[in-house]
Amino acid sequence: MKKITTKIKRKLRNRKKLKDVNSNRFRISITKSLNNLSAQIIDDNQKKTLVSASSIEKEIKSKKLKKIDKSNKIGEILAKRAKEKNIEHVYFDRGGYRFHGRVKAFAETLRKNGLKF
Repeated sequence: MKKITTKIKRKLRNRKKLKDVNSNRFRISITKSLNNLSAQIIDDNQKKTLVSASSIEKEIKSKKLKKIDKSNKIGEILAKRAKEKNIEHVYFDRGGYRFHGRVKAFAETLRKNGLKF
């Protein structure tokens, strides 16, 4: 029980700090499980999801990839979909996850593919 509450506290603390700094940008929110990773670009003013990508989609799930390779592929797909909707400047909400491993690989792939944060 304590682990869950500390993770939620860390997520809310991180999100509050980010929202104070970035008021006119879209938010990239990431959700990670043991095997899957999903990400969304969210407009907080309208409370709508603009673009999303996940490792559960057919084109990624059909390939046998390692977890870090899945993260890189999801980053490429999300960046491509964001460019189609003319989204360039965003801020990265890592949630309660630490910035290493799959989360770091995902963020670096987004930066390589043209999103600025």
